[in-house]
Amino acid sequence: MNKENLIIGMPAGSLADPSRGGNLIQLLENAGFKTSGYESGGPTRFSTVPYLYGWDGRPQEFGAQLGIHELDVAIAGDDWIHERRLEMLLEYKTNVKLEKVLSLKRGNVRLVSIVNTPEETGLTDFLKNLCHEKELITMVSEMPYIALNWLREKLDSIGLLQQFSGFSVQKYKSPSKIDRGIIVYETWGKTESKIKNGGADIGIEITQSGSAIRNYGLKILDTLMESETGIWINPDLKKSSVKSELLRMFLLNLYGCVNAENKVMILFNVRNDRVPDIEKYLKENNLFADEPTMNIGKTFTEFSIQVDKSNAELPLAKIRYELALRKAVNIDTIPVNSSIPTLEVLGF
Repeated sequence: MNKENLIIGMPAGSLADPSRGGNLIQLLENAGFKTSGYESGGPTRFSTVPYLYGWDGRPQEFGAQLGIHELDVAIAGDDWIHERRLEMLLEYKTNVKLEKVLSLKRGNVRLVSIVNTPEETGLTDFLKNLCHEKELITMVSEMPYIALNWLREKLDSIGLLQQFSGFSVQKYKSPSKIDRGIIVYETWGKTESKIKNGGADIGIEITQSGSAIRNYGLKILDTLMESETGIWINPDLKKSSVKSELLRMFLLNLYGCVNAENKVMILFNVRNDRVPDIEKYLKENNLFADEPTMNIGKTFTEFSIQVDKSNAELPLAKIRYELALRKAVNIDTIPVNSSIPTLEVLGF
């Protein structure tokens, strides 16, 4: 591995599955970063860009790897990055500074607290009753440090943190290391089942729709955070002029592909005497930015406009029909794989 390569943490799991993970493999390919080996478990290679190096790993570990410069860039969910940062802070008193530099607008989930309690019980009342009844509060979560940090903040807000300041993060149902405080059991899923069957007082669950939680008859007390897949770096990376330029190239092309999703280009021709009518329609419907793109010929003018096909207020089908009514001809619709407005979209 060349030290001047940009080392990219490639997340194993659902993101590596071509049929899941928000089409990450296709997104990378559209951005010009075609991979080989990633979909089959690695090793990942960037077959068309030799100065990118794929480091296959679990997103659960990427926060720590970024912190020690083992990775330059990580493709990971906000939740797992936050989990590792909190672990370093709470267990090792080390503040790891990481920076999210691009949203990939996929992998959206919520982290919620769940309990087996009557519907009318609110968060504050639940915690006050729990602290009155118990000296040891138990939690279960795949992200124990996010869970711990959330509970400590909530207890602090109602003046009860000092009584439960001790904490221990350990494997599910291992012998308790403390007599009073908060135990967070790190588990490997099925949080709902553990709460339903009395395995802990509170669970922190990762959910998209909340359907499994409802199926178990449990209640969501609070939303801890919303998470999505993004590009994370250690800010120290920017101190290297070579790697900083590689990062900007990587981000700009990924941004172009994310920005292009749900967009198409419409090309059409109009007789020159009909151009004012077309320009008026495009302007009234905000179908261009500064000015429409036009290629003026002797008899006809060719237009090209970019359209968001997910816009329910102005559907793609209606736009094409309206153009045809105004005597546009040869109306072609072309997919857009990348749309880069300017280098400044990166913000650095």
